[in-house]
Amino acid sequence: MNEKNQEVVRDARQLGIPKMLILGIQHMFAMFGATILVPILVAGYFQNACGEPITRGLTVSVTLFCAGIGTLIFHVCSKFKVPAFLGSSFAFLGGFYTVANLNTGIYADMGANEKAAYACGGIVVAGLLYLVVALIFKLVGVNRVMRFLPPVVTGPIIICIGLSLASSAISNASTNWLLAVVALAVIIIFNIWGKGMFKIIPILMGVIISYAFALILNAFGVTNPDGSAILNFASVSSASWIGFPKFQICKFDITAILVMAPIAIATMMEHVGDMSAISATVDENFIADPGLHRTIMGDGLATAFAGLIGGPANTTYGENTGVLELSKVYDPRVIRIAAGLAVILSFIPKFSEIISTMPAAIIGGVSFMLYGMISAIGVRNVVENKVDLTKSRNLIIAGVIFVCGLGFSNGLTFTIGETHITLTALAIAAIAGIILNAVLPGNDYRFGVNPSGDQSRGVYVSNTDDEK
Repeated sequence: MNEKNQEVVRDARQLGIPKMLILGIQHMFAMFGATILVPILVAGYFQNACGEPITRGLTVSVTLFCAGIGTLIFHVCSKFKVPAFLGSSFAFLGGFYTVANLNTGIYADMGANEKAAYACGGIVVAGLLYLVVALIFKLVGVNRVMRFLPPVVTGPIIICIGLSLASSAISNASTNWLLAVVALAVIIIFNIWGKGMFKIIPILMGVIISYAFALILNAFGVTNPDGSAILNFASVSSASWIGFPKFQICKFDITAILVMAPIAIATMMEHVGDMSAISATVDENFIADPGLHRTIMGDGLATAFAGLIGGPANTTYGENTGVLELSKVYDPRVIRIAAGLAVILSFIPKFSEIISTMPAAIIGGVSFMLYGMISAIGVRNVVENKVDLTKSRNLIIAGVIFVCGLGFSNGLTFTIGETHITLTALAIAAIAGIILNAVLPGNDYRFGVNPSGDQSRGVYVSNTDDEK
């Protein structure tokens, strides 16, 4: 901690406005690559499943708007004390993929935009679950609640989230393996050998460098293996410079809710881990003040707001925690500047269209790392919390979660009255894991006993936390 206490800035106003703006831009770049990747990936799911693109909601513009406003909502709820940025959550990608491929009941002949609206309705409910948990945390305390969500449950669920998306990564990468390999290689190089800020933004660097490579190939007339053009800028030329994001009000259906809402179990644990990591980074106990109930409430309201207007779920970003460690400027005002910049970018349609021209192969290459890293972080969650898999109860819980999460590929569909309800693989896995953990004897998990383990739950591609 002695090194941390040197050169630490807790009030950025002493640096002056120009430096504060530069620091805000730095935070925006840290979150940018991962945040915009979510709507691009989701658009691909719905395009492949429905044969038509998403035109409203879940776009780059809407996502940036939701990230900026969601961050400001979080700061209000946390009494402006916590220097956290909220960007798009990768944990919900499996849910979007599942909703996109639903083909029973009302979803049989549904278009991409309407399916996306129902998926966002599920996100709203997931965000409201945060509020319920925040209230429980306030009334009964963190330790009692966390007893029902130990690493032996959350770790395997996170593993299933990543593995369930593996086929999507292969499908995208196969459109042009050269671009996919370049994107993957760049991310690995910056994640392992990068220095300073570059080490914190491997996804953004992977996207930028592989896109530049695609531009070069396209300029020389190189095409994809199927003969199609690598890049198509038709939509960019027709896009305006200033315009409102294309919001879409969400819709509610029990099947979509049961697909999306259980994912909140994993993302709430991610939130707890991120709060632990941010607290350790800036040497303040945010779990105690403003309190975990307040930060979870802020995360939940931000997520519910995003889903309401057609955006992806929000989550606290580990990349920005890395920037805090790098810059030693811990003032939340700098994060709010980054949030404001994200909102401004959301009103520039031409910028969003340029992002949307990214080749599917680059997305596939990034997904190779991203989806694998999500699963690997689930493994790390189990390892760093010292889950004893020689114990029969733990082995049973983990095993049942894996089989449910990966085995029910089409979910479990049943009818109540005239309503078709589908429990997806992840929902079944979450329910089974929580129930088994509650009824099987020998649950000895205590939250807070192993801080390094509690910090291991953030689902993001960055290894700066390993150096703290």
